Amino acid sequence: MRSTLRARRSLTQMRPHRKPGAAKAVAALTAGVLALSLTACGGGDDDGGDGDTGGDTSKATVQLPKLDGQKLEVAAVWTGPEQENFTKVLKEFEKRTGAKVSFVPTGNNTSTFLGTKIEGGKPPDVAFLPQVGVLHQFAEKGWIKPLGSEAEEQLKKNFSKGWVDLGAYEGKQYGVYVKAANKSLVWYNTQAFEGAGITDPPKTWDEFTQTAQTLSDAGSPAISIGGADGWTLTDWFENVYLSQAGPEKYDQLAEHKIKWTDPSVTEALNTLAELWGKDELIAGGRKGALGTEFPKSVIQTFSGDAPAAMVFEGDFVTANINADTKAKVGTDAKVFPFPAVGSDSPVVSAGDAAVALKDSEGAQALLTFLASTDAAEIWTAQGGVITPNNKMDMGSYKDDVTRDIAKALLAAGDDFRFDMSDQAPAAFGGTQGIGEWKGLQDFLRNPKDVKSVQQKLEADAAKAYGNG
Repeated sequence: MRSTLRARRSLTQMRPHRKPGAAKAVAALTAGVLALSLTACGGGDDDGGDGDTGGDTSKATVQLPKLDGQKLEVAAVWTGPEQENFTKVLKEFEKRTGAKVSFVPTGNNTSTFLGTKIEGGKPPDVAFLPQVGVLHQFAEKGWIKPLGSEAEEQLKKNFSKGWVDLGAYEGKQYGVYVKAANKSLVWYNTQAFEGAGITDPPKTWDEFTQTAQTLSDAGSPAISIGGADGWTLTDWFENVYLSQAGPEKYDQLAEHKIKWTDPSVTEALNTLAELWGKDELIAGGRKGALGTEFPKSVIQTFSGDAPAAMVFEGDFVTANINADTKAKVGTDAKVFPFPAVGSDSPVVSAGDAAVALKDSEGAQALLTFLASTDAAEIWTAQGGVITPNNKMDMGSYKDDVTRDIAKALLAAGDDFRFDMSDQAPAAFGGTQGIGEWKGLQDFLRNPKDVKSVQQKLEADAAKAYGNG
């Protein structure tokens, strides 16, 4: 999902940093997410329809040009339910404009896929970039086009400054972060918790590991891990590290101002080993986890004869629950915040920015639509997605759980920590089989070997950041 290069800019230019009032904002976000375990107790599946407005432009809040006969191509990493949900947005755009839009999955290495297309002279019209660093690199190379006035108007009307700034480079606006993620959530199977006599979700890491042991002793695989996808393991590390080491250290490691051999990294890996080092707590054991891709990790938590009790990942888990299992979000599947390893639960965010790779009326029209409340309300009605668009009707969300997650994210304003691996050079933080993905897979395979893993992570990071 990431690029092999990165623009050499300070991360302070990539994302907002914590301001003096940040502790209060993050506390509000944490409190909001904590409330999920209470508000998600039942009846959470608001149908929201299928998100198809039938092309009724009388309710449109944004005017779009007629593009009869024009063909557009959109590229993003999404497949399966996520792709199907986004396709509903594209279909509405087609109805309103007369354009024909095709969707192309990029595979995990989004930037490599797009770079090949661009250099071959056949880029898609619009693409979604999952990394801030890649957006900057593409802008520096001239591969993406600045937003037109209509798209920028919608963006600044509907998004907070922090999310607007994430899509800018060198004073120009290029991206629209229309899809966000709260990646600090643990989803659980209520039947498994009830069977083990667990009434309250854990709030701290110690309680979390104790809960996992209780579930295992009661006969349920405690935790499902999608270790075949290295990005899930980076999310595990980032949440533990942010909560334990704190935001300042998190920023320093994200910028490689401290090394991966730093004692704070040692401490975080040793904390992870408390869970990853106990084979009986993991569905299929460590070997099984390394062979499990993310969608399967969700399925085996809410389906089958012996489902796992918990799966860690972002709000987008609901898309897989809805599409691939019979579990009902808010009843069979509930959620609690990632447990506090230090004094506070972590809040790690991520997002996908829509950018134009062609300087065309159609590409700009699609970006304008994506930045509008119209598109946001159609997309969120499908489930499994949240948006930083703060002007849309919150009633559009498919279920109460996702709605509460979105409200909590918006309550934090511009104070959040962006996914660390998404800030790194792709050769370290975003490529299958190398760098951080590979290092953490090796660590899951052998959680006792902390020192060697740290040394390898540091060697890979130094090379990727260009200071090794």
